[in-house]
Amino acid sequence: MSCNPVLSISRISKFFEIYQRPSHRLFQMICRGKKQFFTPFWALKDISFEVNSGDCIGIIGKNGAGKSTLLQVITGTLSPSSGSVSCAGRIAALLELGSGFNPEFTGLENIYLNASILGLNSHEIDEQLDKIIKFADIGEFLHQPIKTYSSGMVVRLAFAVVAHVNADILIIDEALAVGDAFFTQKCMRFLRNFLRTGTILFVSHDAAAVNSLCNRAILLESGTIKICGSPKEVTEMYLKDMYEAQQGAFSENNSAVQQFIFSNESRRDMRQDFFNSTNLRNDIQVFKFKPNEADFGAGGVTIEHVTLTDKDNIPLSWIVGGESVALKIFLLAKKDVYSPIVGFFVKNYLGQNLFGDNTFLTYQMSPVRVSAGEMFEASFCFTMPILEKGDFSFSVAVAEGTQENHIQHDWKHDALIIRSVASSCATGMIGIPMQHIEIKNGSSGENDNVRYFSHI
Repeated sequence: MSCNPVLSISRISKFFEIYQRPSHRLFQMICRGKKQFFTPFWALKDISFEVNSGDCIGIIGKNGAGKSTLLQVITGTLSPSSGSVSCAGRIAALLELGSGFNPEFTGLENIYLNASILGLNSHEIDEQLDKIIKFADIGEFLHQPIKTYSSGMVVRLAFAVVAHVNADILIIDEALAVGDAFFTQKCMRFLRNFLRTGTILFVSHDAAAVNSLCNRAILLESGTIKICGSPKEVTEMYLKDMYEAQQGAFSENNSAVQQFIFSNESRRDMRQDFFNSTNLRNDIQVFKFKPNEADFGAGGVTIEHVTLTDKDNIPLSWIVGGESVALKIFLLAKKDVYSPIVGFFVKNYLGQNLFGDNTFLTYQMSPVRVSAGEMFEASFCFTMPILEKGDFSFSVAVAEGTQENHIQHDWKHDALIIRSVASSCATGMIGIPMQHIEIKNGSSGENDNVRYFSHI
């Protein structure tokens, strides 16, 4: 990756004139600026950043944050109110669905139209035509008017054109959100290959896609840059903001039960138990719970401790992939809680969710009740997958309500870190189903809330 900026955004601002009545627009023209009949709406405020050759910059934010406006300014379809954009190389952009297409033209005619808009002459289009048609893969619809296309077919054709105009910088604005799974994977493979020589600005609400594809990310909020950093850092902030927008600002967690945290856990080394037992041997180091890791939530329930144990309930410091383990999550109710939902995700170093589960379906028909001041425990028993080498993390959370409508009480990013230090699994993982999920009252020791199930 080169350190040469191919795109420089310098103090870009953009405002729109909002008129309460149509007549006010006429009055504004007559007065020639002597009196203001509009309310200025600042879609962008003093935006500055640089993009280097080979970068893939993820731009994320809630609807109305200014993402699309920023891309339109960069591509030149909108003029900024102030600031400047400098670009070294050809830009190809996939913005609004169907932009650059004439709905009355056929797909073939629109290939020539859109490619010419993006800077290709007729000879260059002819050279790329077969590749575009093959990539789009829309069959006989190529000769039908665009207005007869589904949204997915429009995206196929538009992406195919953008992918073959020999651009230096690609700008993708939520284009893959309406495509089918096969085409989306095809596009992602293209984008990864494109990054060998090109640069990408990628706008998406899909945090996993941003983590997977991008090396930097920007979170926009109300037309300003809230944070610019690693994709993992930015997407976690975005997730926190989304929950706060739905449920209000969260209070800080101040746990009162420190004695419940296992300070002197008995740990044993499991490496010898499976020594030479499988050709897929996978040694996984388990690090201690990180109580002060980034978290958010309403604070009605707090996560006090997280650990991985064996079948004898002994906390583990090492695991071998393929071994049965239990993820234990210990919680404190700060108030009376009806129907708590406890869950987890295992993520790779990019922040992509690999697998996880929660307690909702297990207890849907007979919800658990927890009284204020009561400790309780959730456990998930499963077989640890065979993991590729690298760092992975458990993010754990507790909510109250249903899957569709709930209050997020506590969410801890990277509560538990594991490191796969040896593996014959080159990439990905060999996944494992849940064996048993349980919520148990920690004070009584009763198992009335245990639910067992099996996977076929």
